[in-house]
Amino acid sequence: MMELLCDTKSYAWGKIGGQSEVFSLRRSVDPESVSDESQPYAELWMGTHPSGPSRIKSNSEPLKEFLESQPDLLGSSVTQFGKDLPYLFKVLSVNKALSIQAHPNKEHAERLFKERPNIYKDPNHKPEMAIALTPFQGLCGFRPLQEIQKNVQESPLKDILKEGVAEALLAATPSTYSEALKEAFKDLMTTPKETIANEFAKFKTTLESTNTSDLNSTQRLFLTLAEQYPEDVGCFVIYFVNLVELNPGEALFLGPNLIHAYLSGDCIECMACSDNVVRSGLTPKLIDTPTLIEMLDYSCKPVDDMKFQPEQETEWTTVYNPPVPDFAVVKIDIDSDSMIEIPKRSSASIFLVISGSGRYEFEEGPQSFQRGAVHFLGANQGLKIVKQSQEKIVIYQAFC
Repeated sequence: MMELLCDTKSYAWGKIGGQSEVFSLRRSVDPESVSDESQPYAELWMGTHPSGPSRIKSNSEPLKEFLESQPDLLGSSVTQFGKDLPYLFKVLSVNKALSIQAHPNKEHAERLFKERPNIYKDPNHKPEMAIALTPFQGLCGFRPLQEIQKNVQESPLKDILKEGVAEALLAATPSTYSEALKEAFKDLMTTPKETIANEFAKFKTTLESTNTSDLNSTQRLFLTLAEQYPEDVGCFVIYFVNLVELNPGEALFLGPNLIHAYLSGDCIECMACSDNVVRSGLTPKLIDTPTLIEMLDYSCKPVDDMKFQPEQETEWTTVYNPPVPDFAVVKIDIDSDSMIEIPKRSSASIFLVISGSGRYEFEEGPQSFQRGAVHFLGANQGLKIVKQSQEKIVIYQAFC
């Protein structure tokens, strides 16, 4: 078991200084790496991704190079992907909404990479899991049909969508809505910018003159996004897409072609190693609206269906095991002073300590840990944890 030094990212959408969980975790173990409290700290990267590779603390050797020399540590469930970790483990601290986006499936990713390698820089899919560390908000999946139809009638969508497009969506039934929804979403996303700007200004003025207590959650979100991304079409996408609110420990699984956006809060994230994101709205980055429109899953689902349900594995471990082979995440939650044995994993793991302090007991001997510590453990290795603080231990473990 080896402690790792990990990379942080100061993207503009991140939380500032001490408000950021990324900042707080890194300050606990490596204060010099986060010395500027005026900067945004958006992401902590744990793994071997070339844009933010982790290093072994004892000798600064890149983890990727170490694993290339010790491939047996990866385990059989990893080696099916090659001689590298197939996942990237992160913490995100979100202060400003991230883009309206989706990720391609493997076949689509290979095609995008072949056709436009300057934009889509690898042929891999990018499923993601987000697990809330603090109250967390996101957009995920299309709302139930009746909600969308109500929003078309009661929001600026009634003035933005072309008459025939809106009528087709309002006439749609649970068995016939998919094509009508796609056409309506396409119509919104391709509306001329001048029209969007005019409707944006009128609606913003109306909401700002309304008593805050009389606004619903979607209207309040519009005003928040209006400050972050003025005159952006993404401000109206919220009337199509579920607003999901997660409590700590609740999760989203973001499979292929699922429309989503992170809005605010801190979360654990684990994903397949890829940079493939198709964006359109709420972003200064490159957008690819035609690709997004064609690839999306236009299934309507209630907001509760968006939440991913973990499974209790032992008294101390809860497993978030998505329907992909690239990664899974375990939450280790210990409030006992006894030595607790953690189930062996058939792949290499990365551990991140969220709270508490103690020591890991493993074959080579004990190793202490505290909040913010990140460790690597090879496949099929036994591990026991001893709590050494009054605060309960919470650790997240990524594996394959």
